[in-house]
Amino acid sequence: MEFFFDDEMSIRHSTSKSGRNQMTQTENPEQSVTRENSSCLNRTQIQEEPTSSSVEDISKRAQDLVEKINESRTNDQKVMENFQGQLMEKVTEVCQQMKENMYTVYEENSNEMQVKLQELTEVLESCNKLIKELMEASQALAGLRADLASRSMPEH
Repeated sequence: MEFFFDDEMSIRHSTSKSGRNQMTQTENPEQSVTRENSSCLNRTQIQEEPTSSSVEDISKRAQDLVEKINESRTNDQKVMENFQGQLMEKVTEVCQQMKENMYTVYEENSNEMQVKLQELTEVLESCNKLIKELMEASQALAGLRADLASRSMPEH
């Protein structure tokens, strides 16, 4: 198999006895020096260009990654701020519900306490009434005792 490049150099493929493919180059001797100088320039240009473009590509990719990271961080901040806002709203809502429940319990307890205080007031009034009756009874007994004592004493 034979390939020709610019009609100046040919590359021949041959198969050796061991079965391996071998390549051999043949050049036109007159164009060899010109070709070497041209090849050196072309290799230098080719090596610089890919290296330069590779560095630029890597630099651009790195910059793109940094921008994506920064965008991701900005999005993360927005998500956190949104979450914080929603959390604050929810906390405020739950606190309001707890206040309402607390006030409901206060009102129920107040009503129960009012009933108990009313009952206590009635019991205390009843106690005061009984104390007055007991005092009156005690005074009546004291009067009777005094009366009995004066009658049981002989008259002088």
